[in-house]
Amino acid sequence: MLVKPGKFLLFCFLVCSGIRTEYDLNDKPALLPLPQNLVWRTGTFPLYDCKSIVIQNTALANEATQLQQMLSAKGLQVNIVSKKTGNRPFIEMLLEDVPAPLVKEEAYRIHVGDRKVTLTANTTHGLFNALQTFYQLARDGVMIDQCDITDWPAFSWRGYMIDVGRNYMSMDILKQQIDVMAAYKLNVFHFHATEDIAWRLAIKQYPQLTAPEYMLRNKGMYYSERNMKELIAYCKERHITFVPEIDMPGHSAAFRRAMKTDMQSDTGMVILKNILKELFDTYDLKYIHIGADEVKINNKEFVPEMTRFIEGLGKKVIGWEPGGNYNNSTIRQMWMDDNGKTTNDKNIQYIDSRHLYINHMDPLEGVVTVFNRKIGDRDKGDNALLGGTICMWHDRAVAKEVDVLKMNPVYPVMLSFAERSWRGGGKSGWIANINEGDTTGFKEFEGRLLENKKLYFANKPFPYVKQTNITWQLIGPFDNGGDVFKKFEPEQVPFNKLDIRDNNTATGGTIVLRHWWAPLISGALKKPAENTTWYAHTKIWSDDAGVKKFWIGFNNLSRSPATDEPPVNEWDSKGSAIRVNGNLINAPIWNRGGQKGNAEIPLTDEGYEYRKPTEILLHKGWNDVLVKAPIQTFKGRDWQNPVKWMFTFVPVADDVK
Repeated sequence: MLVKPGKFLLFCFLVCSGIRTEYDLNDKPALLPLPQNLVWRTGTFPLYDCKSIVIQNTALANEATQLQQMLSAKGLQVNIVSKKTGNRPFIEMLLEDVPAPLVKEEAYRIHVGDRKVTLTANTTHGLFNALQTFYQLARDGVMIDQCDITDWPAFSWRGYMIDVGRNYMSMDILKQQIDVMAAYKLNVFHFHATEDIAWRLAIKQYPQLTAPEYMLRNKGMYYSERNMKELIAYCKERHITFVPEIDMPGHSAAFRRAMKTDMQSDTGMVILKNILKELFDTYDLKYIHIGADEVKINNKEFVPEMTRFIEGLGKKVIGWEPGGNYNNSTIRQMWMDDNGKTTNDKNIQYIDSRHLYINHMDPLEGVVTVFNRKIGDRDKGDNALLGGTICMWHDRAVAKEVDVLKMNPVYPVMLSFAERSWRGGGKSGWIANINEGDTTGFKEFEGRLLENKKLYFANKPFPYVKQTNITWQLIGPFDNGGDVFKKFEPEQVPFNKLDIRDNNTATGGTIVLRHWWAPLISGALKKPAENTTWYAHTKIWSDDAGVKKFWIGFNNLSRSPATDEPPVNEWDSKGSAIRVNGNLINAPIWNRGGQKGNAEIPLTDEGYEYRKPTEILLHKGWNDVLVKAPIQTFKGRDWQNPVKWMFTFVPVADDVK
């Protein structure tokens, strides 16, 4: 049930050095990721009166300049000095020992007193992390709450991957994503640069690789040597490791078109070695990702030979798992695990990307599932488990590059992953609904997430709205005998007169009844059955009568397969429906209703998060909402059309476009 609006007090209990702290989100900064140890003190630091940054170690000049620029953006002019003068409040930056149980090189400490702020770290990377937290503490540029923070990450590898092989992205929008990564302490940028559709990495020896005639989309769009050096430097300035991926021997149709040979041939391997040598001679790189998955390996010596060659040049190799016939020195990036084959092998280092593909995620579900995710099935990293990487595979063509960020919950999930990969912990299994995870922790996190959205994402796509205050009563099952349009008691009897025996509830704006990856991922229904109909009921409050905006959906399409368009005049192909105050809410007039899926035709209005919100006339006071969710079969028409039994209904704030 959506609670009546009022002042929202958030009680966050943090066990920090034995102290339990209670704070109001409207009063204290919404730090994200939340530091490992945080103690709020009484009083404030007058940032508006601070005129100096003190550094005695010249090695900190770069970090001091970054802080100076941060404060300048808030309208504050400060000088960088070697020692304090006068009695005005000041900020000091130090390289000193900060004890930390994990990833010590990224640890930092912040002390905010009444006249002095001290930022301390073991390394400049740690100080960079401290600056990101300090920026959030200094949200209004006037006063900073006094506090003590000691912080470190649970995982050393906290990555984000973007596929630019299928859909080219400009330097500006790539830098925007890198900036968000840096602000939330992600530290690996995985750059998937080659694909079947196009090879987008300039190679001087083989200019034909980036010739437009060999590209299927965004023809002639690629990254020059200058672009690459600029991206690598941009990442390095933000303490982010740049990891390029040249997919081999799979996903290589563009290579075959341009080079007239297969990668696994003797000629192909010579060409690849030349490419790799040029790559490492030209760019400052530590890692190379070779892909090596989703391909038939005809030449069993291909992966071992390419690995030996790369390692001989002093570089580390990463490959997808399941994938090629690797040796133990290859870092595995898991998209599946084959019953613990990798996670149980202490001799192999690995990165977890299982169920971390943003393009498969419903936005509201995605934030829930990533917040609850136990990375690598461990609370924290170790010698084998480096960490995790969230991945953005928008396989389908897009009309505009920004659509990748609008149609996928990139930034909401990125922040959720930043929280989990920094804090560690999480829940076992893969969770789709709020009730099945850490409900108290998620509610607290959602408050911080939405505060960050308001403060820092006003001009960026951020498809997420508040959903923890909506609780549904699930009513069913009703045997529909395969007739999804058959009506049952909830549609025929006023809700207050229904005989409801089971108290089956679910919380959230999106409720997954049965996931397409069941039983690996459980849904709200513990025993879902085919040929049944379920109903969901809630009440929403409106302070006044009028038209309000809502996100409504019943099948949030993955942006990876070429899923068919919704049927004309229907919300989906399952017969789903929704009534508000007894009035049937019509489905949108789809731009391409009923059209068979086509990966080369961009999506336009299929998802609630990127189409115009549905407008509904509400009464003043409480309004009844009844969702009808029927099902015939859990088997999709084909692999492009999996059955995801779900619904979304959530109010959209006026400032959400």
